[in-house]
Amino acid sequence: MTHDAQSQPHIRVFHADDHVLLREGVRALLSTEPNIDLIGEADNGAEAIEQILALAPDVVLLDLKMPAKSGLEVIQAVKDSAVPARILVLTSFADDDNVFPAIKAGALGYLLKDSSPEELIHAIRDVYAGQ
Repeated sequence: MTHDAQSQPHIRVFHADDHVLLREGVRALLSTEPNIDLIGEADNGAEAIEQILALAPDVVLLDLKMPAKSGLEVIQAVKDSAVPARILVLTSFADDDNVFPAIKAGALGYLLKDSSPEELIHAIRDVYAGQ
């Protein structure tokens, strides 16, 4: 499925994950999307909170298991702030004990890390649209 670059909204994305290989892969993928800009990255939860509050992205791609602060703590900090970022959890954990608390805390969606690149792009657009 192709997207007309003129008809798509411009989406500012922030990515927080403690795995450098995953961050680099997401960075490479998003660089191919004309209407999605990766505006920042963090490798731990504390840095993620600081940068999200400073950069105010449209969408946050967020790992749940990170050093310094967990993904749940990041979600709560963003929700307690004035930053209207929409959060998409990108995780390797599909179990209810990990996913439901993230959704309850305010994440709009979740995607498994073994999803296809197309699924990630689609999920970013859906979360941006509030779906």
